[in-house]
Amino acid sequence: MAGESTARIGLLLPEVLGTYGDSGNATVLAKRLEWRGFEAEVVEVRLGEPVPSTLDIYLLGGGEDDAQALAADHLRKYPGVRRAVANGAVVLGVCAGLQLLGTRFRGTDNVVHEGLGLLDVRTEPGEKRAVAELVATALPPLDSEPLTGFENHLGQSRLGPSSEPLGKVVRGTGNGDGTEGAVTGNVLATYLHGPVLARNPALADLLLGRMLGYPLPPLELVEVAQLRHERLTAASGRRAR
Repeated sequence: MAGESTARIGLLLPEVLGTYGDSGNATVLAKRLEWRGFEAEVVEVRLGEPVPSTLDIYLLGGGEDDAQALAADHLRKYPGVRRAVANGAVVLGVCAGLQLLGTRFRGTDNVVHEGLGLLDVRTEPGEKRAVAELVATALPPLDSEPLTGFENHLGQSRLGPSSEPLGKVVRGTGNGDGTEGAVTGNVLATYLHGPVLARNPALADLLLGRMLGYPLPPLELVEVAQLRHERLTAASGRRAR
């Protein structure tokens, strides 16, 4: 957002990609910017509307199979996200959003859908649905910061050589092979709901730092730290102290 006074946060197709409060990720980013003295605007893009290529960050949430297929068709028809990424924009995909950002995904109806190809990821239905709290040890660039959230998905995602995992699973399923999420450049994705950025403020600040072009110092927010501690403790099966 070099030279811009207001950060523009794109919330893509929230009417079909907004399960488990994923739309709240936009609110988290906007508030963390405002707390630091920046102005922020959330731009909602709905079905049938062109996707701007001029936003600073793009958010895709989770959705059921039919909604995910609709979203894939829309995002291929309006290639604003692809163009924005080519110009350095930041993208976060959650659950269905992860699968959409990959090269292809197969639905439970056995139909193969083309993804956006921004992550080197292919997704196939698994044998058993993953429904549980998920804990992962984050890999760089998060420097082993634990990740926590709720997962609910059937898909198993396999990463190719052009993408790296976001973390390694400690508890739960994640991608299905011991890894969680995917990263290629400024495109990040995860199976964590929660919303993920409320439960993992370091991940939120990583995205914002990439958007701004420099790392952000942590915010000392007691309530946020307490919420994170409680959720991470519960997800790890320990008692809070």
